[in-house]
Amino acid sequence: MFDYPVTVHQDDGCVWISSDDVPELNSAGDNEAEALLDAVDGLESALSLYVDQRRLIPQASPAQPGQPVVRLPALTAAKVALWNAMYAQGVGKAEMARRLGVNRPQVDRLVDLLHRSKIEQVEHALAILGQRLELTVVAA
Repeated sequence: MFDYPVTVHQDDGCVWISSDDVPELNSAGDNEAEALLDAVDGLESALSLYVDQRRLIPQASPAQPGQPVVRLPALTAAKVALWNAMYAQGVGKAEMARRLGVNRPQVDRLVDLLHRSKIEQVEHALAILGQRLELTVVAA
């Protein structure tokens, strides 16, 4: 759900990453490992644009065999789920603040993918929308 498949391009000694799911993703490096490492920040920044533009954040499509994926950090994935739940239910930031009993800037931070909120706060907001987080640990 939050593992975005990417395409690795090599051109004149530079490696860059693109994604069909998130065309706004840009990442580059001297080698594939460096470009993929940088792609996490690039993906978070690109998905932040969707929140800024009040758009639904796209879900990741299945990766093709051998295709690299960029995985969102757990907190970012939780924030994406919160934003998409708000969007799907037509709950704006002001209404979410009312439901949480907080000020609007606190909700702004909860859906800001680049802000390091406490995951418990995101869980609480999801619960108010009838959602819950599930955490799974798997072998790498």
